Amino acid sequence: MKLITWNCQGAFRKKADFILALQPDILVIQECEHPDKLKFNPTTPKPNDMYWYSDGGKKGLGIFSYSNYKFELLPDFNPKFRYILPFRVTGNGQSFTLLAVWAMSNKENYNARYIGQVWLAINYYTSLIVDSTIVIGDFNSNKIWDQKERVGNHSDVVAFLAEKNILSSYHEFLNMKQGEEQHPTFFLQKNKNKPYHIDYCFASKNFITKIKHLEVGDFDFWKSYSDHAPLEIDFEI
Repeated sequence: MKLITWNCQGAFRKKADFILALQPDILVIQECEHPDKLKFNPTTPKPNDMYWYSDGGKKGLGIFSYSNYKFELLPDFNPKFRYILPFRVTGNGQSFTLLAVWAMSNKENYNARYIGQVWLAINYYTSLIVDSTIVIGDFNSNKIWDQKERVGNHSDVVAFLAEKNILSSYHEFLNMKQGEEQHPTFFLQKNKNKPYHIDYCFASKNFITKIKHLEVGDFDFWKSYSDHAPLEIDFEI
């Protein structure tokens, strides 16, 4: 089961072929345009299932299946937590919870923006975060910004998930420490000299132990399409 998260920086219809070349089973796309505009090329593989959400903007969060996986948005979904959507994923003899993430700003509550949104959401959805859970997407966050005022910082989120045996696939597989990542997923203004690691896939230990491949996309290739590079995780499931 291969999962990929990628903030495509808009116009996904024009970029889909490049990310689909990586052959994902499940694809989580931030800054994805409305499905009415997703007019793919005739040769572009079509998803077997998809869900798109926006709270009114032209861009939203899209989740796509290119395997037998199906998505059900859980009734617990609370739009208060912008672009953090809880799904039940079923297929290939599996069933698990997936929280798709695009951590956004919050004009109503300045201290609850970005990672603050994630913190509030995982506390709200705590009953859903059980044995088989994946939390994946653009968190817009890193431990290096812990000192910024938030309702919950990056390390708080990592610790909360760790208490539920949900760990960062990147850090576990590559034996990295939070805040010391060597593979940036975001380049501010597409500047190679402004790199940050802000995209993550947290997964329950039953998934973590089955990672067979993990890769962050190369800046020199992906800079033509987005200021983010994709995070690719392949589980031997």
